[in-house]
Amino acid sequence: MNKGFLTFLITFYSLLAVSQETNKLTIQPGFTSEEFPIFPNCENLKTKALESCFYNETQNFIYQNFKIPSNLKQNNYRGDVKVLFEVDGNGAFKVIYVNANNDELVQETKRVFALFPKVKPSTYDGKPTYSKYTIVINIPLKTANQISEEAIAASKIIQPDKKPLTELDSIVYKKYTNPEFESHLNIPFSHSYYAQFDGALNRVGTNNHTASKPYTYAEVSKYYNLKAVNESLKKNVSSWWGRKLWNESLVEIEGEDYWFTLNAIMDLQVGKDTKSDVSYTYVNTRALNFRGGLGKELNFTATVFESQGRFADYYNNYAESIKPSGGNPAIIPGIGIAKDFKTNSYDFPSAEANLTYTPSKFFNLQLGYGRNFIGDGYRSLLESDGASPYPYFKINTTFWKIKYTNTYMWLKDVRPDVTVDKTYASKFMANHYLSWNVSNRLNLGFFESVVWTDSNNRGFDMAFVNPIIFYRSVEFTSSSRSGNALLGLTGKYKWNNQINLYGQFLLDEFSFGEVKKGDNSWKNKFGYQLGAKYYNAFHVPNLLMQLEYNHVRPYVYSHSAAITNYGSNNQSMGHQWGGNFREFIAIARYHKGRYFADAKITMGTRGLDFDTAEDSFNYGSNIYKSYDANRPYDSEVKVGQGNKTSVFITDLQAGYLVNPATNLKFFGSLVYRNFDPTKNTPTTFKQSTTWFTLGLRADVFNWYFDY
Repeated sequence: MNKGFLTFLITFYSLLAVSQETNKLTIQPGFTSEEFPIFPNCENLKTKALESCFYNETQNFIYQNFKIPSNLKQNNYRGDVKVLFEVDGNGAFKVIYVNANNDELVQETKRVFALFPKVKPSTYDGKPTYSKYTIVINIPLKTANQISEEAIAASKIIQPDKKPLTELDSIVYKKYTNPEFESHLNIPFSHSYYAQFDGALNRVGTNNHTASKPYTYAEVSKYYNLKAVNESLKKNVSSWWGRKLWNESLVEIEGEDYWFTLNAIMDLQVGKDTKSDVSYTYVNTRALNFRGGLGKELNFTATVFESQGRFADYYNNYAESIKPSGGNPAIIPGIGIAKDFKTNSYDFPSAEANLTYTPSKFFNLQLGYGRNFIGDGYRSLLESDGASPYPYFKINTTFWKIKYTNTYMWLKDVRPDVTVDKTYASKFMANHYLSWNVSNRLNLGFFESVVWTDSNNRGFDMAFVNPIIFYRSVEFTSSSRSGNALLGLTGKYKWNNQINLYGQFLLDEFSFGEVKKGDNSWKNKFGYQLGAKYYNAFHVPNLLMQLEYNHVRPYVYSHSAAITNYGSNNQSMGHQWGGNFREFIAIARYHKGRYFADAKITMGTRGLDFDTAEDSFNYGSNIYKSYDANRPYDSEVKVGQGNKTSVFITDLQAGYLVNPATNLKFFGSLVYRNFDPTKNTPTTFKQSTTWFTLGLRADVFNWYFDY
């Protein structure tokens, strides 16, 4: 730290210290002067008398020339303006820093100081020199004599033991300026919302990293002016109710180096599954979200959800098929364990939280309870947000052309097979993901993950905490069956500012010898993703079009011991369909002002298990089955084996953004789903669904209905 910067710090903190005192002028520590600057009326004065005269002349000049803005006058404004200024070697006054909670006061202060006449400068050893001073301008304005008289009167009246405490009254509140848009707080991950700034983040030449999600506001604001967009969406309303409904958070508070907001979050949906015997579907979610920041380094958010609802029959059936041990009827995908509510409905409470600490531009540390995502596509084969929230600790390290993300997760296996004394089994996952911008257009990412359990009282194995170690090595030294390690590769190529191509490759297990045989061995467990995005498609502003293909072979994400599979809470931590499928997705997203529309078509082939007395084989789709149990083939293993099922889903949605502060949307949606297995079984059968929904929801996480 150089001497000039140290001097500035001393000057700045001296300025802050003056704010709690009565108005006075002080010479700054670190600047020694034989004489104060001399106004014409202060000629021939020395030492204290000269200091007092300089102060009086400065104060009275401000009193005579300072014009309080009319809107503040009308509101009987009271407050302080703190000024750090310099009198240079030529005797000219120069403002260095102004601290006021109103921009008009800042500008007026600068105007008044520009009017000061030149004076005789300070001298040191008889030579002219510059000097710095602080002054507090009280509003309403006062002359030097008034300030002096008030100080004398106060010293006589207030006794030390009876002096009232005014700490609460002296807390300074500012006009709320949306500081979250420049903070290190996570932006709630929603595909629809992220699509609005995805193109700005993927311009050719940007040195950012788009695969590891959620993003922070600070990451996005470098390329997309979130604050300006938010301002442009605001309605011209003046009433408190109008502002809170259309533009703002329910509670917004900003002070000196801190801010926080409080919002009531809702997700209210009502709909109809036309093929269901149930009269209607619905979601009734009430939530409370609290978020804020302390200084520039520390940010936090917490949301508590209380929800009830029922869904289309196919979704209810899936939720019940993954129900936990212990009698609860279902697990709502992406949310958590549900309990019965009234008739044919579920009660599914949930919570999310994140504490973010950013000590420097290189490191970002997060302790959270929620979900994460790795990839540039709609789906992720590596780490998806389709499972229930979980506790995690994440380290983001960013430097040069690199972003390195380490995530440590605490997961649950809730199957009856591993539940002991009504307690679910614990498992752990650690992921490394290194993103490298090879050039202005090409990005490569390298991924590895390991899953292990609490067997032999192993607990959270500290051997996996090292952020740069290779998990395969640690997993092997711990025992070949104690953990499940996966490797991955991602890529993105920016063809131009409108088109980018992306992909993923996941390697769960690989036998080079089996590959050489060319007989499609079950051991060749891998999956891949290919995709393309077209921004401002066909020169239509804010139209994003996307194509994506996902291909995952049988037995991917499963393991010899089912508990060490790549899953949590009976859901996959990778692709939501598990293993043994191919999928093609076409997406279009458009927004203009507060209006938006999304369309998505999903076509796929899944190889499901029959799970009947005649055929109980494990064909590789259910990741919660051991790949060593009931495997029908060792070779000629292909995608779609088993009960080959065609899936076709159309999801259309359109609506209006009610409040950009909470991403509250009014929407209507239509989901058409056709599910056609080769053979109908009690759990897998031909089903056609048309599901209409109207709703009002805060779009703060992804609902996935494409199962």
